[in-house]
Amino acid sequence: MLGGAQFLCAAIMAGSVIIFPLVTRHITGEIIPNKQFDLFMPWVLLGLGSFFLKDALNCARIILNNHFEQRVIYDIRSDLYQKIQRLPLRWFDTRRTGDVMTRVVEDVTAMERILIDGIELGLISVIQILAVGITMYWMNASVAAWATLPVPFLVLGAWIYTRDARDRYKQQRESASDLNALLHDNIAGIRQIKAYAAEKEEHLHFNRLSNAMRRATLRVMKWWAFYSPGMSFLNMIGYVLVLGFGGYAVMTGEMKLPDLLAFFLLLSLFYEPVSKLHQLNQMALSSRAAADRVFEILDSKDEPEAASGASLAQPVTGDVVFDDVSFAYDEDQPTLHNVSLQATRGQTIALAGSTGAGKSTIVNLLCRFYEYDSGSISIDGQELNTLAKNSLRASIGYVTQEAFLFNGTVRENLALADRNASNDDLWRALEAARAADFVRELPEQLETNVGERGVKLSGGEKQRLSIARALLKDPPILLLDEATASVDNQTELLIQQALDELMKNRTSIVVAHRLSTIQNADKIYVLGKGRLIEEGTYEELLENDGPFAELASSIK
Repeated sequence: MLGGAQFLCAAIMAGSVIIFPLVTRHITGEIIPNKQFDLFMPWVLLGLGSFFLKDALNCARIILNNHFEQRVIYDIRSDLYQKIQRLPLRWFDTRRTGDVMTRVVEDVTAMERILIDGIELGLISVIQILAVGITMYWMNASVAAWATLPVPFLVLGAWIYTRDARDRYKQQRESASDLNALLHDNIAGIRQIKAYAAEKEEHLHFNRLSNAMRRATLRVMKWWAFYSPGMSFLNMIGYVLVLGFGGYAVMTGEMKLPDLLAFFLLLSLFYEPVSKLHQLNQMALSSRAAADRVFEILDSKDEPEAASGASLAQPVTGDVVFDDVSFAYDEDQPTLHNVSLQATRGQTIALAGSTGAGKSTIVNLLCRFYEYDSGSISIDGQELNTLAKNSLRASIGYVTQEAFLFNGTVRENLALADRNASNDDLWRALEAARAADFVRELPEQLETNVGERGVKLSGGEKQRLSIARALLKDPPILLLDEATASVDNQTELLIQQALDELMKNRTSIVVAHRLSTIQNADKIYVLGKGRLIEEGTYEELLENDGPFAELASSIK
């Protein structure tokens, strides 16, 4: 509907431009020489009306185009964001946040320009060129032929400019993306930069990327500096040819002076859209570079649909079994080798080992953030990779090693676990996580904004809110990945007391370096370089005097 209205406005508007030259021709050729005063003002008003019609239609076209344009941008961004949510975590492991943001915000807009503005600009220009060209050939074919003589050279110039332009614009887009990615990282890590007095080094790093963007932009502009004036010069040759051959035709009587005057007006209307097509060429090249970056995301392979697969049978007992599981983040660097472990309902198992042993990977596989390469993982006898991810994750509470809070209120961060939770539910979860006291002391309690990544809270406070969020979900399976790693001893004691109570009748898998968090575990699995090297209770492992005892000794 909008597209048809835009096309109609564009077609009438492009056709209306020939009215004024023809009115001028009639007034100077008939009305003025014959002193037809009664017809003079109506024809002048007709010329004015042609401009009013053109600009009124242009106003309507712009309004329609803006609505259509913003709808398209909205749809593309929405599809792109939805696509990003469907991508596997492996994809994010190799992408920079700033680069992804640039593609969603800037590249979509640049791509849209050719889809909407470019197509419309091209359509109007082509219609106007045809309408004016036909009129010129109708008035005087020989002079029109001279007037349009530069057109093949304009086409050749556009081809030369376009031939190698893709790399130039691609480099410009990528350099802008690199700069945005660095800026995002530096703003997020501003405390670390200040703490290590690295402002000067990071400024130099920023300047290097900014200079790369400057060079890439100058390369694009240098070509445009030759292309645009060169095309303008070829346009002016058309005027000179009309002046020479049209003037000669007037002197020989083959053409009337009013016709020559109208011809000059038509010629300006002919080469105006030609100039716009040169701008369209530049826009198309820039948009193509942006579109390549957008479609690189859209064409990426999705992870399996979160809603596809069987539902986890209810109620969930919480029997978790890893049987001979192997996995690698990178094909050349296996992370887990034939790992087998088991946790039954109400049991707490702990994963111990040095950094990089594969403890957090086991948690990631259980949440299906990644798909295991071989072996079997099951919950209550149901194979994990046959389950719908939504159903699986609804039964798991997960507290990550680095507590992550969104830039919102305490309530909004907790409600991520349960959108329908009441105030009483929120406070009960906070009490259980030993977080209620400090939340009550906040300026607006539950409505207090915690800042980006919870910057307004201490590390221990963020971790307790993260634990409260998991507890609000009340899942049958609880995953604690270094849940007390970011708190002091006193806070750790408070949290541990709450966790000990809340782990009852719940399958809990705890990843920890601190021995205090795993002393009461029903079973401890010790990992080393992705392999299961020891298992048993805390006392049994110490008595074995093996890798765990060595690890315990080093921690003490």
